[in-house]
Amino acid sequence: MSSDTPPDRLASDPRSPFHDAELMERGVGIRFNGVERDNVEEYCVSEGWIRVPVGKSKDRRGNPMTLKVKGEVVAYFREQQ
Repeated sequence: MSSDTPPDRLASDPRSPFHDAELMERGVGIRFNGVERDNVEEYCVSEGWIRVPVGKSKDRRGNPMTLKVKGEVVAYFREQQ
């Protein structure tokens, strides 16, 4: 995919259907409500939410517990190709 805009929805978890390893390697930045965020696990621009880890807590499978936060989401590529 050689588009200049990131996908509408992307997840960092490889088990998610919204995961794309090639895009994750390229580097996608997220600006949430005007603030740069580097701990986003998943995002959706059209629905206006991000999913971020909550502290160091884990679920029963050892994955980080996450919280869905609604607001203005802007996704961009950190490096231009």
